[in-house]
Amino acid sequence: MRTLPVIDISPLYQDDAEGAAQVADAIDRACRQWGFFYISGHPISAARIGALSAAAETFFALPLAQKLAIDITQTRHHRGYGAIATEQLDPALPSDLKETFDMGLHLPMDHPQVIAGKPLRGPNRHPQLPGWEALLEQHYLDMQALALTLLRAMTHALGVPRDFFDQRFVEPVSVLRMIHYPPRHTATSAAQQGAGAHTDYGCITLLHQDQAGGLQVRTVDGQWLDAPPIEGTFVVNLGDMMARWTNDRYRSTPHRVISPLGVDRYSMPFFAEPHPDTRVECLPGCQDAEHPPRYPATTCAEFLLSRFADTYAYRRPA
Repeated sequence: MRTLPVIDISPLYQDDAEGAAQVADAIDRACRQWGFFYISGHPISAARIGALSAAAETFFALPLAQKLAIDITQTRHHRGYGAIATEQLDPALPSDLKETFDMGLHLPMDHPQVIAGKPLRGPNRHPQLPGWEALLEQHYLDMQALALTLLRAMTHALGVPRDFFDQRFVEPVSVLRMIHYPPRHTATSAAQQGAGAHTDYGCITLLHQDQAGGLQVRTVDGQWLDAPPIEGTFVVNLGDMMARWTNDRYRSTPHRVISPLGVDRYSMPFFAEPHPDTRVECLPGCQDAEHPPRYPATTCAEFLLSRFADTYAYRRPA
């Protein structure tokens, strides 16, 4: 039975050069073979995850009108609450059976980039729940730090300086998301999935999932492989931006969520994405005469906005 690799990244936080090199090699192999892996040995505590899980359950249980007070479709910078069927990740299927909360790097209304109308820039829109804002804002920062730790571990294999990603993730457009998947019997049709098959848009994704299950990964031979919950881990996968940087050396792997039977599912992905003006083009070490660049150069913002228009009806031009 094939299973995704589980990598203990604790050597990355210790004075252990040999152990860190072994972790980096394991990450490189997983990125080439799967584009998906689990990590353990990270610094995000079980208490933090418990607090976030409780907050998510409280928020999504609120009356719809209260959640729509921060309706994501009423913003220019994609923050707040997304109602069920707001997203359609697989265009061949009905819109997804899930509701969401999205936040990013908080930039106040008087920030120069917000005043200038830069895309995906603005303040977060939090629900009025005790302790919510402080909890999520701190978790956002901690997840960004964890993502950069993983990205640094990839730099040697990719032939770029160790601070390559640090330089490009200053004031990033990374997104922390909470997702609630209602039980499958609430679907509008048998074809409606929790999240249709898709690849992620950005650089890397770090996902905490509860014990309900439902995440599946498509292997290179086209089979769907379960990625079950493993206590104390995050599931890590690569997005399309990393595939473009690495000329598909690192895989952006399709995945989906099949809503569980009889129970609600909650998950918390963190989508690590660089500064919006970051140029995304094939890295020098990922191309040669036999492997020319497969994708034209773009910027982070241009690429993300094009993908958003494919997924969210409210982002499409009239």
